[in-house]
Amino acid sequence: MGRIVVISTGGTIASRWQGSGFAADADGREVMATAPLPEDVTVEVVDLFSVNSPRLTTAHQLTLLRTVHEVLADPGVDGIVVTHGTDTLEESAFLVDLHHHDPRSVVFTGAQLPMGTAEGDGPGNLYDALLTAATTRGLGVLVCFAGRVHAARGTVKTQSVALDAFADPSRELLGKIGFGKVAMLRSPQRPEPLPLPAMPELLPRVDMVMHHCDGDPVLFNAAVAAGAQGIVLVGTGAGNATPEIVAAVEAAVADGVLVALTTRVAAGPVTEIYTHGGAVDLVAVGAVPTGTLRAGQARIAVLSALLASDTPQARADTLRAAVAAPTPSLTPA
Repeated sequence: MGRIVVISTGGTIASRWQGSGFAADADGREVMATAPLPEDVTVEVVDLFSVNSPRLTTAHQLTLLRTVHEVLADPGVDGIVVTHGTDTLEESAFLVDLHHHDPRSVVFTGAQLPMGTAEGDGPGNLYDALLTAATTRGLGVLVCFAGRVHAARGTVKTQSVALDAFADPSRELLGKIGFGKVAMLRSPQRPEPLPLPAMPELLPRVDMVMHHCDGDPVLFNAAVAAGAQGIVLVGTGAGNATPEIVAAVEAAVADGVLVALTTRVAAGPVTEIYTHGGAVDLVAVGAVPTGTLRAGQARIAVLSALLASDTPQARADTLRAAVAAPTPSLTPA
């Protein structure tokens, strides 16, 4: 079925006991040794780094993005699997998807239970990811976990410790894996991919600020004062805040800060319904609504827009294009 390159980045799937807790310290070959291979699949391993995913930086993620593109420059490669920690997998997968222009699949997977754990989920997830990478095309970047296939866009970690850890709360399941087969239930719709960004010496700061009862602009303004070039405002409901925060957003946008608007609600889109500090007012002063993307992926979209453009208007336009995926088809692929 194919030649698959596994890019190893650490996470629980590569974690072992350290005396007081688990941490990633196994390399990719050790991780691969735990899993059976699908029939007729050959594997090559790239050991990129081995860290717990909460420690990942933008530099790590851009290195991963560039490595994916370098691997796919080889026409003999049939697909890529990325082993990754679950805490920030949704962010890295979405970053790669935003810039993915190749029909070959890039499949992210990981584990909720460490290496060597009885009934550990890593080997099964890795087998499923290899099978998916070898047998699918034209679907963008995917996430394989617990026998399910998810599109990178919109998929988030929904369970802190349960094995079936990922889902897109706003969309139907993309596919299922069982009995050595991958069955796709629909085709994900994606915007035009962004060009591969350069690796600037100084990476842009992008912060997230959540609204809540008694929320004021203090933390938002602190992010601006700290030099944030982009801010994700996590509103309540369909993307709402207060008139005072609207004023802070207006001032930040006037200073060239790219502001994205998402919601702390698990499912559903940001929608312009309410005024008096709601999404109607926030969008009117320049905040870009991010549809069904939640905070972590909205931040990645802001980061990509900042790296792709050099003027406030161009960045806002790039962000709007990145978050405005067409309505997905429900026709089986």
